[in-house]
Amino acid sequence: MKKRIKSFGIQSILMSALTALTIITTTIIVALIYIRYDDDLKKNTIKNMESLINSSVESFEDYLLNMRRISDAINYNIIQQYDINSVEFSQQLDLLYQTNKDRIRSISVYDNSGRLLAVEPAMTYKQDVDITNQDWFIAANSRIENMHFSSPHIENYFVNDSDRYYWVMSLSRFVNISDGDKLQNGVLLIDINYSNITESFDEINETQSGQYYYLCKNDGEVIYHPYGSQILRGIKKDESINYALKEDGTYYSGVNGKKSTILVKTISYTGWKLVGVVSFDAHNMDDARIKYFILTTFSFLLMMILVLNRIIVKRISKPILKLNDSVKEYEAGDKPNIYIGGSSEIRHLGYSVQKSYEQIDELMREIVRQQNERRKSEIAALQSQINPHFLYNTLESITWMVEGNKNKEAVFMISELAKLLRISLSKGHTIISIQDELQHCRSYMNIQKFRYNKRFSTEFDIDPEINDYVIVKLIIQPILENAIYYGVGNLDEDDGGKILVTGRIEHGDIYISVEDNGMGMREEDVANILVENNKVPKHGSGVGLINVHTRIKLMFGEAYGLIVESEPDEGTKVTVHLPAILYDETERDKLESMSELKRDKLGETSKLISEESAYE
Repeated sequence: MKKRIKSFGIQSILMSALTALTIITTTIIVALIYIRYDDDLKKNTIKNMESLINSSVESFEDYLLNMRRISDAINYNIIQQYDINSVEFSQQLDLLYQTNKDRIRSISVYDNSGRLLAVEPAMTYKQDVDITNQDWFIAANSRIENMHFSSPHIENYFVNDSDRYYWVMSLSRFVNISDGDKLQNGVLLIDINYSNITESFDEINETQSGQYYYLCKNDGEVIYHPYGSQILRGIKKDESINYALKEDGTYYSGVNGKKSTILVKTISYTGWKLVGVVSFDAHNMDDARIKYFILTTFSFLLMMILVLNRIIVKRISKPILKLNDSVKEYEAGDKPNIYIGGSSEIRHLGYSVQKSYEQIDELMREIVRQQNERRKSEIAALQSQINPHFLYNTLESITWMVEGNKNKEAVFMISELAKLLRISLSKGHTIISIQDELQHCRSYMNIQKFRYNKRFSTEFDIDPEINDYVIVKLIIQPILENAIYYGVGNLDEDDGGKILVTGRIEHGDIYISVEDNGMGMREEDVANILVENNKVPKHGSGVGLINVHTRIKLMFGEAYGLIVESEPDEGTKVTVHLPAILYDETERDKLESMSELKRDKLGETSKLISEESAYE
C-alpha cells in the first residue's frame, strides 16, 4: 500500500511538472509565432509591393526609352539625312515603322503650321482637324530638342474606314525638316499603342489580392487605372490619387475608408507616378484566419499532450526500465531472457533486441565457418585452375618443338603459357577486366591450335569499348573448351572448322558470344543444358556450362548468365550476358565484397568448375 502511494506521488509530480511546462511553452510559442507572423506578413507585403513597383518602373522606363530611341532614329537618321520629298525618306520611314509596328500606331511629320508632310502607314488625313491646338503639338513647339509624352487619347486626325478608334499615347518633338532647298521647322509625332501599356499594367493587377497599381501624372491626372472606367463614370472614387502629388516613398493612411499602405515611385523622362495601394482589410482577414488556425491547433495539441503525458508516464517508463535492465545484464555477461512487455512498440523492441543478440551469435559462428570454407575453396580453386594433364601436354609440345629446332614456335608457346598462367592467378581476385579475360582466351586458343595441328581457325571480333568492363574470371575459356571438344575438335582439316568470338555492348549490357560450326545439339538438349536435372547427360560440356551460368548469376543477379543456341550439324552459339560495369580496383573490391555473403555457394560452384571444366 505504501509502495503504491509513493508511486502515485512520483507520477503526480512528473505529470504536474509536464503539464505546467506544456502550458507555459505552448502559450509562449503561440504568442511568438503570431507576433512574428503578423510582422513578417506586413513586411513581406510591402517588400513585395516595392519589388513589383521597382521592376514595373524599370520595365516602363525601358519601354519609354525605346520609344525615345525610335524618335532619335527617325530624327537623326531619316529627317536630318534625307529630303522629306525623296524616295529614300519614305523607304527609311516605312522600314522603321514595319520594324516597330507592334508597338507604334503611326509615325507622322508636320510643318510648323500643322500641315501633314509625311505619315506611315499611309492614311488619309482629316481636313477638318486642327492639330495646332493639340497638347502634344504645342508642347513640341515650345520645347526645342525635348520630347513630350502626352496623356492617352483617341487618335482622331486620320480617316478610319473600319469605324474603329484607337487609343494612343503621343510622343512628339521639335525637328528641322529639309524640304527641297529650304529648311523649315516641324513636329515629329509617334503615336504609341496604348494597349501595350494597359496590357503590361493589367498583368501586375491580375493576380494581386487586396492591392492594385495605377499610373498617373504628377498633377493627379490618371493615365492608367484598373478601375479607370468606373472612375470616369463616377461609380468609384480613389482617394489615393492625391498621393501622386507627394514625393516618392511609402505612406500609411486611410484610403476610401480603409487602412492602407501607398507606395509612390516616379518614372523617368515623364515625371509620371506609379502608385501601388494595398488595403490591410485583406491582410486582416488572413490574419484572423491564421489566429483561429493557430489557437485551434495549439489548443488541440495542448489537450493531446496532457493526455499523452499521463499515458506515457504510466505505461512506457516501467517497461523501458525493465528492458534496459535486462539488456544491461546481458551486456554484463549473463544470458537472461530479454524483457518483453508493455506497449506493442516496446514489445517489438524487446523482440528485436533478443533476435539481434541471437543473430549476432549465429553470425559469429557463420563467419568462422565461412572463413574456413573460403580458405578451402580458394586453395582448391588455385590448385585446380591449371589441370596438370593440360600443363603436361603443353610442356610436351614445347619439348618437341625445341627438339625439332622449332625455336620460334617454342618461344611463342612458352610466352602464351606464361600469359595464361599470369591471368589464371590474377593475384587471387575473382573479378578481372574483359581485356585480361580475352587475353587469357587468346593464349589458350593459341596453345590449343598448336596441339590440334591447326585443324580449325579462331577469330576474335571484339568491340574495343568493352575491354574496360568487369567480368568473372575464367568463364569464357570453358565455353571455348566445349567448342573445341564438342564442336570443331573432331573435324577434318578440310571441313573448315571455325570458332568465332564476338563482343558488343547492346542496350546497356555486354554480350560476349562463342560460336562454332561444329556438330551442334538437338532442341531438347539446348532447352535443358542449363537446367540442373537429368534430362540431358551433363558430362563435360553440360556441367561446365551450368557452372559458368551459376557463377555469373551468383555474382551479378538472376537477369544475367548464359544464352545457348544450337542447330544439329550447323553449330552452337553460347552468349555470355553481363552488366556493363566499368573496371577499377574500387569496383572490383566492391563486387568481391558483396559476393562474400554468397561465398559458400560460390565455393561449391568453383569446386565443380575446377573438376569439370579445367584445362585438359
